Amino acid sequence: MAKRKIINTKLEILQCSMELFLEKGYTASYVTTIAQKLGISTGNLTFHFPTKEHLLAELVRELCVFQWQTMEKAATDGKSSLLAYLLELATIASVCDENPVAKDFYISAYTHSLPLKIIRENDTQKTKNVFSEYCKNWSETDFIIAENIVSGIEYSMLVTEDTEEVSLEKRIKSSLDVIMKIYDVPENIRKSLLQSVLSMDYREIGRNILNEFCIYVDEKNKAQLEKIAK
Repeated sequence: MAKRKIINTKLEILQCSMELFLEKGYTASYVTTIAQKLGISTGNLTFHFPTKEHLLAELVRELCVFQWQTMEKAATDGKSSLLAYLLELATIASVCDENPVAKDFYISAYTHSLPLKIIRENDTQKTKNVFSEYCKNWSETDFIIAENIVSGIEYSMLVTEDTEEVSLEKRIKSSLDVIMKIYDVPENIRKSLLQSVLSMDYREIGRNILNEFCIYVDEKNKAQLEKIAK
């Protein structure tokens, strides 16, 4: 196989990995396959990412930033970031409900220690901002404890199979309601926000989110290459 000219190895590895994870699923993808697709040695790849879990963790870090930017644009309540936070969780649940490969990616993120740590750290900082008006007397430890509980709720929302008794909408509604209760959001506000989330086209956002993330990584890679070339 002719080797490609790799200039920005780390970002190209991330881009290729995400494309492969979307095609085959995280579980069925291998470091050797990624290296072959890029035309680099496995040793070169593992220099940047020692294991496949390290790759997943870095992708999750990038995805957390991308998803939040996307949700803030999609949530137009104009009052706070709380609707964006809820919409993000609904979107993840919907994409897992419809796409087994995407579900494998997200479930892997919640069941491997490195990416789960990133999810919890990212969401702890996010919830400190999102729920600040309802948790004014909370300490840093309180938010950390809450996030450990909430990440478990998020995981259960993703793994539960869609049945007539437990539909996607019911899973989203009950899970988001419990999460808001944990952060002391009043009932009338919870009801209003749930109605807003469920009225939005979160399924369509979910269908596009991971493919758009690949484009985001590609554009970031190109921007860095242009910077190097100057």
